[in-house]
Amino acid sequence: MVAVSDGQRSGRAPGDPAGRPMLSPALTAMMDAVGAHSGAVYLLPGDEPVLEMAVMAGLPRSFAAPWERVGVGAPIPIARAVRERRLVWVGGEEEMARSYPRIAMVLPYPFALAALPLATALKVYGAVFVTWPGSHPPELSDRERHELQTACERLALRMERAAAENRPVRGEADQLVAGPAGTADTLGTVEAARLVARLPYGLCSLDLTGRVGFANPAAADLLGVPVGELLGTHLWASVPWLADPMYEERYRAALISRHVTSFVALRPPSQWLSFRLYPSATGISVRVVRARAVSVTGPAGGERGDAPPRLVSMSQALSLAGALTETVSVQDVVRLVAEEIAPAVGSGALALLGARAGRLHVLGHHGYPDPHLVERFDGMPLASPTPGTQAVTHGVPAFFDSRRQLEHLYPARHATPDGFAAWAYLPLIASGRPVGVCVLAYAEPRSFSTHERAVLTSLAGLIAQALDRALLYDAKHQLAHGLQAALLPHSLPSLPGIEASARYLPATRGMEIGGDFYDLVPSRPLPAAVIGDVQGHNVTAAGLMGQLRTAVRAYTTVGQEPAEVMRSTNRLMIDLGTELFASCLYLRLDPARGRAVMARAGHPPPLLRRPDGRVRVLDLAGGPLLGIDAEATYPTTEIRLAPGSVLALYTDGLIESPGVDIEDAVADLGRRLGEAGELPLEALADELVGHYAAAEERIDDVALLLLRASSARDAG
Repeated sequence: MVAVSDGQRSGRAPGDPAGRPMLSPALTAMMDAVGAHSGAVYLLPGDEPVLEMAVMAGLPRSFAAPWERVGVGAPIPIARAVRERRLVWVGGEEEMARSYPRIAMVLPYPFALAALPLATALKVYGAVFVTWPGSHPPELSDRERHELQTACERLALRMERAAAENRPVRGEADQLVAGPAGTADTLGTVEAARLVARLPYGLCSLDLTGRVGFANPAAADLLGVPVGELLGTHLWASVPWLADPMYEERYRAALISRHVTSFVALRPPSQWLSFRLYPSATGISVRVVRARAVSVTGPAGGERGDAPPRLVSMSQALSLAGALTETVSVQDVVRLVAEEIAPAVGSGALALLGARAGRLHVLGHHGYPDPHLVERFDGMPLASPTPGTQAVTHGVPAFFDSRRQLEHLYPARHATPDGFAAWAYLPLIASGRPVGVCVLAYAEPRSFSTHERAVLTSLAGLIAQALDRALLYDAKHQLAHGLQAALLPHSLPSLPGIEASARYLPATRGMEIGGDFYDLVPSRPLPAAVIGDVQGHNVTAAGLMGQLRTAVRAYTTVGQEPAEVMRSTNRLMIDLGTELFASCLYLRLDPARGRAVMARAGHPPPLLRRPDGRVRVLDLAGGPLLGIDAEATYPTTEIRLAPGSVLALYTDGLIESPGVDIEDAVADLGRRLGEAGELPLEALADELVGHYAAAEERIDDVALLLLRASSARDAG
């Protein structure tokens, strides 16, 4: 249990008695000591296990907006540091994607992160995270670790003292580093401005929030906006043709990774400009020049004016997410990705590959002219050096703008071209484990922007969750059908004087497995037929059904009479101690004499179609359901079974439908049996279950056993 202090609420009140802030100086000092470029302090309020951001430094708070307020149980480093009361280190983009895919989806940039608890021996007061650019070594040095832990311990002690003195520690103003002051005198500053004004290329200065603090005349001329209208605004807001999320993403990528970043944009109607961003702790310097040969190497998909503002709109994303929640099987997921997601992101072909037992398995594909190009990956070891296996193994998406780029890293692929020119390999991570990879192929070379990569990575997360559920469903479905097939007879034996046919349809809810059963027992001197229904649609019902079917066969084989078979089966159910009940109808057949003896335990009455086409409901005497009363008896009834007669035994799934009276349903079944009774028995069985076989949803199992009496000569 994490103990928390009282009164820790976000706000803007100072933390020390003299009104001095406590958190922001400690955070900036900690960042300076280890060379971090951003960080934040979180506090634990007193009444719930939630971390609330109290102050952030080095980057705009909007960069961490999804994590302003997070639960202590959340799968992110800051929460884990609190839960485990230790330093949590994430060494780079690959480790972030593998261990914390939710963060990697929102911030797909190279950076390192350390999270630590603010805790004393008795209480946890909050937590801290700091980040470094992607150039930081993959391991945290001993010096950095010591500096961070010592600084957090000191801050935790100060918070403990504040709590003891009943001085609440609250949120403080965020710390965005200001530019250097006093580095030049007035004359030097004027000369610097004149120097920049004489340069033939554009220069802009953006602060950490992205606002323009300076622009030279060349920049204003290239952008087509006066300097006065640029100052104090966001570049992508004041320049209409830069109002594309992709360009804002470049600014975010530069600030977080501290890597020089560039992009090319079209100033209407036909002038291409190249932007190069140089990030630092105080902001970003932007260099703007006319681009060369952009008509050949410009962004894929046509001119910017023709492109949608986002790869996938919010409404599309919500629609796709909702559609993925409705998928059931793996093929449902493949179909949805092929029909909706791939077209939405401009992909010409896709393949979904699952990862199981150290190998890739092809789950489905669409759009490839030669299916063998995909099928060759089936069974490929994950140790193979291919982009698909690497994406699964490392959990990091891979984007290839051209065939040349792909073949530079994976030369072996050159021998089997697939006819496409750009690819996105998206690892499918569900609940922190890889379930496969989604491969999107594009017909033309394509430059994947930061925005596109973020969208595709996010969609991969949705696909992964749907695929994980579908794989589990398919496994259960396969298990259920295998179990059901093993418990029901694979074929009906041939009996003298009796022609038989059977059908079984599982319920479409749950695991599609149930307790309906039927059997034909070729015992001597007389054969027997049985049909029954154990309540429930699960493995327990199916297992009990298998036991009952085996028991009935055993009691029949040893020569028990119908009434005794039912009594013995009833006692068996009670002895098993199950809470389930079962209905059953048992027949001892005597085709040579044209007779049948029946015993019934709460089962729907059978239908008898006479040779003249008339149908009668056999309302037989019977006893209670099996498994209720150990002393129950089951009277028998003998019926005449003339040559050409058809006896229909069925379970209640064939006659029970919502809103339909059961007597009307039995009458309708009898009418259809009378009309189609002359058909061959297999065709008759299909006719009687046809409506239920075609139904998309069945609330109950359906079992049908048809017996047609042959002539006495055939019986002999």
